[in-house]
Amino acid sequence: MGERIAILSGKGGTGKTSVCAGLAVALARERKRVLCVDCDVGLRNLDISLGVQDGAALSFLEVARGQYPLDKAIRHPQFPKLSFLTAPMNCTADQIDPALLTALLDQAQGEFDYILLDAPAGVGAGFRLVAQAARRFLLVTGPGPAAVRDAARVGELLELMGRNNVRLIVNRVDKSMLRAVRLTIDDVMDTAGLALTGIVPEDPNVPLASSFGQCLSLYAPRCPAARAYRRIARRLQGYYEPIPLR
Repeated sequence: MGERIAILSGKGGTGKTSVCAGLAVALARERKRVLCVDCDVGLRNLDISLGVQDGAALSFLEVARGQYPLDKAIRHPQFPKLSFLTAPMNCTADQIDPALLTALLDQAQGEFDYILLDAPAGVGAGFRLVAQAARRFLLVTGPGPAAVRDAARVGELLELMGRNNVRLIVNRVDKSMLRAVRLTIDDVMDTAGLALTGIVPEDPNVPLASSFGQCLSLYAPRCPAARAYRRIARRLQGYYEPIPLR
């Protein structure tokens, strides 16, 4: 049975969607069958980070309602083991029956090794929809105090919902900035109250890849962020990987 993992953040601007795309590609490169689902209803952009924005992607709601079979999900042109469903645009998150998404993911677990759900930022209806459907959670935060405080709040809400399998990814980390403000990754972990599963350094290649409509792994496969995504993907599979800052 496949694993369904939600990628969450307490606020926008943490790079959550880039992390989701990076992990999806890294897992697909290791020959894992991956379904990547954009759950940011109304504000979808995961296709850009994946480099599949030119394809005619089905929405997860179309598949959940039985309008199309799951095997019609668009496949990545360079990574055929990576499939993608986009978010619907003609409704709001609170109009979607959570049972539909859960049933879709139950089916997908029999066909994919990993199902990654890119949740909308914040704690609104989209967050609740994804939180009910996922089984593991990766909470993406930046190192700044506002982002970490919001991440801590998301972690508390997940705990109240009985969701305890939550790990932290600190994204867009700049070592010189941390030194300047006398902040450490341990400080971030303590404030968020969550165990760490990865650190992704600040990397200009991430926005550049999106600007050129390519996934990062193809645009700059040896850049620091791409290497960090690969290490986190290995940890998700149960392998030991150190967590260096670069």
